[in-house]
Amino acid sequence: MTDKIKINLEYIINCSPKVLYNRLSTASGLTEWFADDVRVRGKKYTFVWEGSEQTAEMTLHKDNKLVRFVWLDEDDTYFEFKIVRDELTGDVSLLITDFTDEDEKEETEDLWSSQIADLKHVLGS
Repeated sequence: MTDKIKINLEYIINCSPKVLYNRLSTASGLTEWFADDVRVRGKKYTFVWEGSEQTAEMTLHKDNKLVRFVWLDEDDTYFEFKIVRDELTGDVSLLITDFTDEDEKEETEDLWSSQIADLKHVLGS
């Protein structure tokens, strides 16, 4: 098994942190853009994509600011959504932290960009 590398991505999202946070932290919100289906039991979120499932636990959350999910079947890997509002411009950025194999870095970044395009579409931004 190769070590995973950490990647950080940033996207400008034209909506309020509150609306964005809802799309990042709830089953209904995540189903709109991130996965085909999302089931929640307590802090455990099961994400379904084209018939395959992965379960993560929401280990961190700060209203309208941060959500972190730790994958239960992978050691020490998580993905995190951080919402940042620029004090001067008022722009809202979504910072994504994820882990991937070094040889899949570009594919992972492309996948996130595609999913964020879906998110922006859902948000009408």
